[in-house]
Amino acid sequence: MTKSSAVLFILIFSLIFKLEELRAALVLVVLLIAGGLFMFTYKSTQFNIEGFALVLGASFIGGIRWTLTQMLLQKAELGLQNPIDTMFHLQPLMFLGLFPLFAVFEGLHLSTSEKIFRFQDTGLLLRVLGSLFLGGILAFGLGFSEFLLVSRTSSLTLSIAGIFKEVCTLLLAAHLLGDQISLLNWLGFALCLSGISLHIALKALHARGDGAPKPLKGLGSNPDLELLLRSSQPEDEDNEEEEYFVAQGQQ
Repeated sequence: MTKSSAVLFILIFSLIFKLEELRAALVLVVLLIAGGLFMFTYKSTQFNIEGFALVLGASFIGGIRWTLTQMLLQKAELGLQNPIDTMFHLQPLMFLGLFPLFAVFEGLHLSTSEKIFRFQDTGLLLRVLGSLFLGGILAFGLGFSEFLLVSRTSSLTLSIAGIFKEVCTLLLAAHLLGDQISLLNWLGFALCLSGISLHIALKALHARGDGAPKPLKGLGSNPDLELLLRSSQPEDEDNEEEEYFVAQGQQ
């Protein structure tokens, strides 16, 4: 339920960094999705202040991360519009940030595991390495698609797409694992879907508005005419020089 605040933080930082314009429809979309997701995942659970602080801090940092990523991807001067270029520069830093945590929490267990470093069964080792390789490919595809989506749209759109994925996961859990969904959960599900649908409709209308032909403001607004006028300027200057020399010769 606390994780549903991530979309709010992304909206806040998008407004702070001027990546989004403050519009009533945008605020309505975010409130519908965040409130709907909160209601959809609402359960009577034991409150833990440490877990609450960790999840809220992760949502806060995630908002900063994706808004800054959008600034990197959509800033032409940096030349990082291609997701592969972005991953090439960011993934080593991400690895250096995660490796100390991995070494502290999982290093000893992994180094003493009989599945990898102390293996005795070669077939088991190959299966583990194959699983790791497949996971790496999937992680690469996920990172590529995330950066591509942010470069073409916005970090807010990425967050909303992630929420749609979470909604699908919860529905599958209810269908396959027998999780109980109350009336309040279904109401939250309806609100969340309405917010996502409204966001998609607003994006489609905005794209249609950008693709509509714009009225001409004058000859200077047409690049072909501008190019034609620029190319004719040297000829006009040559004609003026010829007329000047002819007039001087007649005198």
